[in-house]
Amino acid sequence: MAAPAVQLAPGVWRIPTAPRDLVNSFAFLDDDGQVTLVDTGVKSAPKRIFAALEQIGAAPADVTRVVLTHAHGDHIGGLAGVHGRTGAPVVVHEREADYVRTGKGPVLDRSTLFGRLKKTSGTFPPSQVEHELVDGEVLDVGGGLRVLHTPGHTPGHMSLLHEPTRVLITGDSIWNMLGRRTWPISALCTDFALTKRTAHVLGEADYDVAAFTHGPEIREGAREAVRDFLRRKGAETR
Repeated sequence: MAAPAVQLAPGVWRIPTAPRDLVNSFAFLDDDGQVTLVDTGVKSAPKRIFAALEQIGAAPADVTRVVLTHAHGDHIGGLAGVHGRTGAPVVVHEREADYVRTGKGPVLDRSTLFGRLKKTSGTFPPSQVEHELVDGEVLDVGGGLRVLHTPGHTPGHMSLLHEPTRVLITGDSIWNMLGRRTWPISALCTDFALTKRTAHVLGEADYDVAAFTHGPEIREGAREAVRDFLRRKGAETR
């Protein structure tokens, strides 16, 4: 089983919900004991998420917010299980909210054969959305969690920058599967070309740790590692 929780910075943990860090959620613990979760993994992930919370000294009742980077099954599949034990409200980018409410994932990139055949990214239990986020908005999470709208993988896909600890969560803009930076699989994107165009945001942000929803984090030279990947792939950074 994946390790319950990996501390990235004071009050910030990565929660592997699949072996070999293939899928990750994240937890932010405020000074007052409130917990914000980022992503909920697949349907079976809540067991690992709650084990991680216990490890860091938190309980399901301490979870007061769930932030979703985007509405794909490996990020939202466990939401019903998490919500059932926590009752925590959900926040998501405004362009992703309808997918969460209807339980129907975004369309797939029709320039790929898989996208033309499958058409949508699947279904999941629908959920209410308490608040719709916009680019640049700062959530009151551990001193400030900034929304970075990075569409393409899905229309409302977002990355998140925790400014006090300088931890960046890339979402699915960039993967670090098995320690190797890659783009997400093109067939799983709504607009793969847009995914590559908007990833420049990750090179322009200021951070010390790059945390990935797929793969382990980078702790040393994180920003330069991301910028190097973007340069090699022809993505512009300022």
